[in-house]
Amino acid sequence: MDKISCAILGGTGYTAVELLKILLRHPNAEVVAVTSRQEAGKPISAEHPVLAGRFDLAMENFDANALKARGVQCVFSCLPHGASMEAIPALLERGIRVIDLSADYRLRDAKSYTEWYKEPHRDAANLAHAVYGLPEIYADAIRTATLVANPGCYPQTAILGLAPLIAANLIERDSIIIDSKSGVSGAGRTPKLTTHFPECNESVSAYAIGTHRHTPEIEQALGDVAKGPVRVLFTPHLMPMDRGIFSTIYAIPTKPVAEAQLHVLYREYFRTKPFVRVKTTLPTTKDCAHTNYLDVCVKLVRGRVLILVAEDNLVRGASGVAVQNFNFMFGFDERTAQW
Repeated sequence: MDKISCAILGGTGYTAVELLKILLRHPNAEVVAVTSRQEAGKPISAEHPVLAGRFDLAMENFDANALKARGVQCVFSCLPHGASMEAIPALLERGIRVIDLSADYRLRDAKSYTEWYKEPHRDAANLAHAVYGLPEIYADAIRTATLVANPGCYPQTAILGLAPLIAANLIERDSIIIDSKSGVSGAGRTPKLTTHFPECNESVSAYAIGTHRHTPEIEQALGDVAKGPVRVLFTPHLMPMDRGIFSTIYAIPTKPVAEAQLHVLYREYFRTKPFVRVKTTLPTTKDCAHTNYLDVCVKLVRGRVLILVAEDNLVRGASGVAVQNFNFMFGFDERTAQW
C-alpha cells in the first residue's frame, strides 16, 4: 500500500514533535513537509534535537499550492488558536484532509466560539461540517470527515470519564464537578511568566475559574451523549510536572447504584475502545505517560459517584489521538503506530 503523504503546520511546538515521533513509526504515513513561519529553512531537528539523525527535514513557509503539488493528502495543523482557521480553508479547497489540533473548529456554534475565545470565528463555512475528533464517541463521522477538530486535553478526561454514566442516565446532568490538574507542557512551549520555573515549581495553582475555554467543549460533547443539555463546573489547576492530566469528577446518582454495577457499566461501554483502560485500582499520570491510553476508575463514596481519570496531555491529549483520527480517516487500524 502506498504511504499517505502528510504535512505538519507549526513545527516548533510540543504537539508537533510528539506527532513526528508517532508518524515516523507509522508504516502507512510519510511526513513530506513541516512548516514554520519563523524558523523556515531550519532543520526540524535543530528545533527538536530528539529528532537528530532520525528526521532532519528543513522547515518551510506555508504554501497550500506547494503542498498539493507534492501530493500531500493529510495535514496536521499544530498552529495556535486563530491561526489554524486562516490556513485550513485553502487546504480544504484543494482536497486535502485536515486534522486541526487547535480549538478553532471544536465548537459548532460560531457565537459560542466568539464568547469563549474573545475573537470572531472567520471560517463559519468549514466550521459547519467539522467533526469533533474524539474517536470513542464520533468514530463513524471521523471516517468520512475532511476536517477533524482534534479534542482538547482536559475535555477528553471529562467526556470519556462521564460518558458511560450520562449515556445510562445514571447521574444528574446539572451538578457535575470536574477538578482537573495539568502538567506545565499543557500551556505550550512559548515562554510565559506563569510557567517560568521559579513561578510554578513547588506550587499548585488554579486558573481560569469559571471561564476556561474547555467548558463549552465538554458540555457540547456530553450533550451529544445525553441527547440533551449537560452543565459542568470545571476548574483546572497547574501542577509542577512536565506532562500529564489527572481529573477527579464528582456526580450525584439519579438512583441507588452499587459500585460493582458501575464497574460493569464502564467495562461494557469501553469494551471495544482499545485506548481506554477501565481500572479497579487508582490511575496515575505516570502509568499512562508517553502513551495514547486514558485510564479511568469509578468509585462510589458516601452516595456520590467519583470518577478518576489520567492521561498524557501531549499524546492522548493531542498528538496521539490525532494519529488515532488519521487511522480512522484513512482506513487503518486505530492502534497503528501507537503505544
